[in-house]
Amino acid sequence: MEREDPLERIERRERERKQNGGPKTVMIIMIVVAVCLGATLAYVLYQKNTLVSELNIEKQELTAQIVALQSDYESLSSDYDAINLQLDSSREEVAQLVERIKKTEATNRVKMRQYEKELGTLRSIMRGYIVQIDSLNQLNHKLTVDAANARREAAEHRKLNEELTAQVEDLTGKVVTGSVIKARGIRMEAYNNAGKQIDRSKNVARLLVTLSLVENALAEPGPVRVYVRVKDPEGNLLDDGRGTSFVLGEETLAATASREVDYQGQEVELSIYVNNIPSFSKGIYTVEAFTTQAKLGGAELLLR
Repeated sequence: MEREDPLERIERRERERKQNGGPKTVMIIMIVVAVCLGATLAYVLYQKNTLVSELNIEKQELTAQIVALQSDYESLSSDYDAINLQLDSSREEVAQLVERIKKTEATNRVKMRQYEKELGTLRSIMRGYIVQIDSLNQLNHKLTVDAANARREAAEHRKLNEELTAQVEDLTGKVVTGSVIKARGIRMEAYNNAGKQIDRSKNVARLLVTLSLVENALAEPGPVRVYVRVKDPEGNLLDDGRGTSFVLGEETLAATASREVDYQGQEVELSIYVNNIPSFSKGIYTVEAFTTQAKLGGAELLLR
């Protein structure tokens, strides 16, 4: 039997070692790669879950802001029809936005950004409503104060005029002037179709002028017709379509309406309706009452 060369034996053992170690190395590498892939996948899933959670929180916060804005719109009110119509439209937009965001997935970033912009726009619109309502309220308050001042000044002027008239009448003869019928308590009110007293111009159906012919034993008894001249805030005489007119002194004046009463020297209360007026506008209406002898007095009415 031949003896194996020592060098050949060494080379043969080296070849056997390499042949046995190759598959083990490949297996180790594959295990390492699998572990790395698993770790990477776990990290990606963690990141995804974290992002989805954050997006859901953002959606909840955005939804809460929109619902709060909806509540602010519901609590906002106005006395002006034009603004109320605009408010109704904006309330509908907010309600639709609430429904849309509830149906949208939190991961739809494009839609979420769009809803944020719409929320900002609706907030700006609401701030505009608040400023507009505040300005109108301030203006309305100023007009009310001005109207009150005007009525007070008019009352003072009427009182002064009555005092001066009384002085003149006293100087020119008590008998002559004393026979002229006078009136007191002249007042003008507005009513709707249901017969309710109101002060809003858009609901006015008719005006009512009331006054009392005061007691005067020197006045000639018999039928007395009282005429009223009602003017709108622009100074135009209202016409009920009957073409009523009367003569005062040497002047013929058109009247809005009139009524005849039986005056026997005792105090007589009477009411005169102003009907058939197409529409009424906001502002101060004035009324003057007359007989064919003299002017009885006047009053004012503020319609909002």
